[in-house]
Amino acid sequence: MPISIAAALLLWGRVPGPRPVQILSRLVMILFCQVTAVTMVFVMVNNANLIYGNWDDLLGTGDHVRAVPKVAADSAGSGSDGKTRAKVIQSFKSVGDPKVPNDVQHTELKGELSGVDGEVLVWLPPQYNDPAYKDKNFPVVELLPGWPGSSKTWYGTLKVSDQLKPMMQRGEVTPFILVSPRTNLLGDDVDTGCADVKDKVNADTWLSRDVPQMVLDNFRADPSADRWAVAGYSAGGHCAAKLAVEHPNRYRAGISLSGYNDPAQEPHSLTAKDPALREKSNPVNILKTAQTPPKTALYVSGNKGDGYEAALALKDAAKPPTTVTPVETTGPHASDVWKPMVPEIFKWLSGIIPAQH
Repeated sequence: MPISIAAALLLWGRVPGPRPVQILSRLVMILFCQVTAVTMVFVMVNNANLIYGNWDDLLGTGDHVRAVPKVAADSAGSGSDGKTRAKVIQSFKSVGDPKVPNDVQHTELKGELSGVDGEVLVWLPPQYNDPAYKDKNFPVVELLPGWPGSSKTWYGTLKVSDQLKPMMQRGEVTPFILVSPRTNLLGDDVDTGCADVKDKVNADTWLSRDVPQMVLDNFRADPSADRWAVAGYSAGGHCAAKLAVEHPNRYRAGISLSGYNDPAQEPHSLTAKDPALREKSNPVNILKTAQTPPKTALYVSGNKGDGYEAALALKDAAKPPTTVTPVETTGPHASDVWKPMVPEIFKWLSGIIPAQH
């Protein structure tokens, strides 16, 4: 922006031609300065909050769906696709973003079952490389951003690893492996709703099967569903609750911060456009129609009018062994509310998935 203003000041009195051309040229200069100012502010806000991961996400031109194969029924345990297969060993490198801690690793994953390609960020707890834990498997939490959102947001904006690392070292919370996969999979400003949508996207399979399998193939992750959880905020909170109650054979717990139950609360949600899929994707309906209540623990927080009513609805629909912990918050629908909650929610989760010594 300073360059555009300096250029306008320099050229303002030097515009040649008749009076109308001079006026038009100066109007273009003013407009250019305004556009660059707005762009700079947007970039600053985006960099501070990591809303969009790249320009393709911003412009709606990114498409991470390689294919939409028909997916076999989910009947296996966490991370397993139910058939004999060779491990897929990934290469990992630093994220390369100054807002993301250096100990967060990044890989590009081609989803074998889902047909989705995307980045996955992984952070290992301090105990992972401790020789005393060399024979230990670690529990895992998948971290989902809102929409639009970046796989970097939990680490860069919510400071999840920075906050939890000292707590893990002091033994205050369980040493979890933290995994944040891409959730912005389709272009054209479409939120997948973290669901498998015929001929569109296998977002559920990407999150609940391909990503966990990659983690199991590459790290000492505990394969038991009792040792896995999923957490998210906003649209990611909806996804976390949905995935947790829909796949109790893969997740023991779900955490929803300022989420919602009805997919239609996100105007860009793909699942909200199909009445049957909208009903199927509502975690309240999943609980009500489950043949057997899932052994799932939910932590659902929100302000009144922004998630708290969803928490109460889930609590009303839950039957043992399903448990729901509703938490009323205050403040805006923003990271300023969710970031300070990180220690609290992981202390709660550590009560559900305790450390193993």
